[in-house]
Amino acid sequence: MERIAMKELVSWKNKPGRKPLIIRGARQVGKTWLMKEFGKNEYSQTVYVNFESSKLLKTLFVDNFDINRIITALQIETGIQVNPDNTLIVFDEIQEAEGAITSLKYFYENAPQYHVIAAGSLLGVAMHKHTSFPVGKVEFLDLYPLHYTEFLIALDQQPLLNLLKSNDWTLIKSFKERYIQLLRQYYYIGGMPEVILSYRTQNDFKEVRNIQKRILTAYEHDFSKHAPSDIVPRIRMLWNAIPSQLAKENKKFIYGAVKPGSRAKDYELALSWLIDCGLVHKVCKVSKPGIPLKAYEDYNAFKLFIHDVGLMGAMGDLDVRTLIEGNVIFEEFKGALTEQYVLQQLITIPDLVIYYWSAERSIAEIDFLIQYSGEVIPIEVKAEENLQAKSLKTFCQKYSPKTAIRTSMSDFRKENWLTNLPLYAISELTQLD
Repeated sequence: MERIAMKELVSWKNKPGRKPLIIRGARQVGKTWLMKEFGKNEYSQTVYVNFESSKLLKTLFVDNFDINRIITALQIETGIQVNPDNTLIVFDEIQEAEGAITSLKYFYENAPQYHVIAAGSLLGVAMHKHTSFPVGKVEFLDLYPLHYTEFLIALDQQPLLNLLKSNDWTLIKSFKERYIQLLRQYYYIGGMPEVILSYRTQNDFKEVRNIQKRILTAYEHDFSKHAPSDIVPRIRMLWNAIPSQLAKENKKFIYGAVKPGSRAKDYELALSWLIDCGLVHKVCKVSKPGIPLKAYEDYNAFKLFIHDVGLMGAMGDLDVRTLIEGNVIFEEFKGALTEQYVLQQLITIPDLVIYYWSAERSIAEIDFLIQYSGEVIPIEVKAEENLQAKSLKTFCQKYSPKTAIRTSMSDFRKENWLTNLPLYAISELTQLD
C-alpha cells in the first residue's frame, strides 16, 4: 500500500542536519507499517523495538542517556549490529518507556549519525504527563488515515489520479461518474489501512464494517486502559456525540447536547485527551477573516470531527446501500459526512491553517476558512450538485476575498466571484491558478 508520507521519510533520511523523527497519529493509521516498510526499502537493516511489548527495554532510559549504552542494549536485545550508515532505529510506542522521548535529545546532540524514528499512538497524551520533551531537537511527521488520492492508488486507480493531477477539467468531466462512485466508496470505507486492504482483497462491504467496528471497540478499550478513570465516561459520551452534532444544521459543538446541563469545564479534560491521541480534530470559529486567522480565534465556538470518515459512518451504523445508492432520509447526515470528508482531506495539505466563520445571528456560515500562502480562502461544502452558495455570497460581499471555493459534486467551473471545485478534487485546492 503506497503512502505519500514515504517520500517525506526519504527526504528526512537525506537531509543535512537530520534530527530524530517523531511520527504522530492515531492508533491503527499505519505508523508501524510505514516505519518498517521505510526501513526495508531504504536501509540494510532495521532495529525495531516496541516498548509496549518489550518489558526488558522499558527501563533502558531510566538511569542515564549514554548513547553507547543504549546502542549496546539494542544490539543485545535484537541481535542486530547497529551500523550508523545502514541501520534504521525504530522506537515504537515510545511513550511506554520512561525517558525514551527525552533520549532523542541526546541522540541529536551526541550521536547525530544514527537514523532514529519514533512513534506512539498516545504521544500527545504522554507529552502532558510531565515528560521532559526535547523541544527543538526532533522533527515531526503527522500521519493520518489514507486520503482520497491515496485511496485511488490503493484501488489501482493510478490513471484516474494522474488525470486529476493534470487539472484537465474537460477530460476529468468525462470520467466524473467514476470519480463520484469511488468517492462514495471512500465515504463508506474511509482511510484506515486495514479496512482498505480488506476491501481491496475481498471486495466485501460487510467485512469492511466488521473491521471498522473492531477498531472502534479497540478505541473504547484505550479509553479505559490509558485515560484517567474519572474522565473515561465523559470521553465516551463526547466521542459518541460527534456524529449527531455534525448532523445538526448548526454544526457548532454544544456540550449541553452531550448531556443536559453540561458545561465546557465538565468536558475540557476529556476533549483534550481525544485531541492529544489524534482521534478528534477541533476546528475553531474566527470572528473575521484577518491574517493571521489565529488572532481572531473564538475558543468557545468550535466544531469537532473524528479522524476518519469511514469510522464516522460506522459509528452511525450507516448502511452501504443508503450511502452508495442514495436515500432521501439520508440527506441530513450526508452533509455531515461530506464536511467530515473535506476536513479529512484539508488537514493532509501542508501549511494549511483551518478555521470556520459564521455571521452574527447565524445568518451565514462558511464551513471552512483556510489560511494559505498569505491568503484567506473561504470554502463552502455542498453534499451534492447544489449550486446555491448563499453563505459564500454573503461572505464575499462583506469581505471581498481574492479566492472563494464552493466544493460539490458539480463539475469544475470558474466564475467571477467563486470557483466550484469537485469534491473528489479537493486535494487540488492549492494547485488552482
